[in-house]
Amino acid sequence: MRWCLSLLLFGFLAVVHAFSSSGNRLLVVLEDEAEKDAYSTFWGDLEARGYNLAFESPKSDKLSLFELGERAYDHVLLLPPRSKGFGPSLNPKNIIEFMNKDGNVLLAFEVHYPQRYQLAPLGTRPSSHDVLVLQRPGQLRRDTKAFFDGEGVLAFPRTAPHTLGDSNPLLAPILRAPATAYSYNPKEDVGSVEDVAASGSQLALVSAMQARNSARFTLLGSVESLQDKWFSATVKAPGDVKESETANREFAKQLTAWTFKETGVLKVGKIEHHLAEGGELNPKIYRIKNETVFSIEVSEYSYDKYLPFEVPENDALQLEFTMLSPFHRLDLQPSAKTENSTIYSTKFTVPDQHGIFSFRVNYKRPFLTSIEEKHEVTVRHYAHNEYPRSWKISGGWVWIAGLWSVIGGFLAFVIVWLYSAPTSTALTTKKTQ
Repeated sequence: MRWCLSLLLFGFLAVVHAFSSSGNRLLVVLEDEAEKDAYSTFWGDLEARGYNLAFESPKSDKLSLFELGERAYDHVLLLPPRSKGFGPSLNPKNIIEFMNKDGNVLLAFEVHYPQRYQLAPLGTRPSSHDVLVLQRPGQLRRDTKAFFDGEGVLAFPRTAPHTLGDSNPLLAPILRAPATAYSYNPKEDVGSVEDVAASGSQLALVSAMQARNSARFTLLGSVESLQDKWFSATVKAPGDVKESETANREFAKQLTAWTFKETGVLKVGKIEHHLAEGGELNPKIYRIKNETVFSIEVSEYSYDKYLPFEVPENDALQLEFTMLSPFHRLDLQPSAKTENSTIYSTKFTVPDQHGIFSFRVNYKRPFLTSIEEKHEVTVRHYAHNEYPRSWKISGGWVWIAGLWSVIGGFLAFVIVWLYSAPTSTALTTKKTQ
């Protein structure tokens, strides 16, 4: 009986286990309940990855992102409402506060007026002029890492593109529009394509922002690309002769996995520093000119487990040994690897400067959670009994010789002076009458 209960408990834990490293509570804001069935495959994929989906209408009175001052959900998926807005519970202030508490948000767009695109060389579904068909990001942009790469084509119907400003370094495009695409306001009567709002690579179809606390916010320009009919649709890729099935389903999995922190999550394990000759681990005090070894253990979360983190090519994980400014900035090299982590280390000489120093690792890259570690130590001068003796310094031999020559000369003079007898002289006295 006991083993049967254990088996049931294990099965229950296996069911509720979420792939996300930050929780499985997912709020889906969907105004029109009738549209829920159009995304059934998408909901099924999320539930299969362990998410607990809660569907709410933006007009619901009980909708709230917080409960007793804490997050009521770990992630939020916002589908575009038919009304003018999401309501007071989902205003920008609450969304920002939700992200400040490490919540993640995926916002999907749609347009009710077909965007005007020049799609002749791109290839579209028959009788459709508001669908973008383009290659996966991995074949267009190599700076999207491996989180969105893959083969196949994507179909983005009725896409609402957006432009990214240059003032926010936290923004990163995932998928840009092709060179022949352009955007305009469909409510205005535009007679030609000469005066458009933006075109080509200026338009982002999918983009992301990772806040400084590693909370994630993703913009998806086409909510219809998540529907069942586009997961199984066949389109003709640019340059292909025959039609092929879209990669929308796999791309949706990659996009939600990154947004909800199933991928691209870095974790720091053990951090160690010590003298190169051995001794105490992680001491609080070092001496100037000490040979020191520093190591840090880093893992990367991938769906349901941690794996060894590999620094990409043309990049470096660096250590700074700093006071007010870095005295050393060194590349950390992989020195060992475990089943789920990589240990990076380096060796350096403590500078000839006493004071309060810090071992600092500050690693911030697009699509990866940030690593910011800081460990303070004290650097002291040599103690009075730690300085090398004068005769061990070859440059001091001249001064030692000069000193002993003066001492020897003085002793020789004293000896000669003491043992040199004075000349004897006869003294005569004359008696006076």
